[in-house]
Amino acid sequence: MLLLFHHIKKREKIKRKIGNFIEVFVNAPLEVCEKRDKKGLYKKARLGKIKNFTGISDPYEKPVNPELELKTDKETAKESVNKVIKYLIKNGYIK
Repeated sequence: MLLLFHHIKKREKIKRKIGNFIEVFVNAPLEVCEKRDKKGLYKKARLGKIKNFTGISDPYEKPVNPELELKTDKETAKESVNKVIKYLIKNGYIK
């Protein structure tokens, strides 16, 4: 748990240092990611052929406070893209 906390704190520090940074959490359950995996990387990771694979042999640290969350298991690609565009317009990044 301390390792996860360390990574989260490190991520927050980097966000502050960069400044104009938008964290987008592409939120998809592991099972969905595995189904979408055309290259078979998750399967290889589960078999131990790929070490330090996030979500399998390495922990995944969910963002604590992302500016935007895309639930790609519940939204279409078009809906997710539209959420990003609306966020960018609302916050003055694009017109």
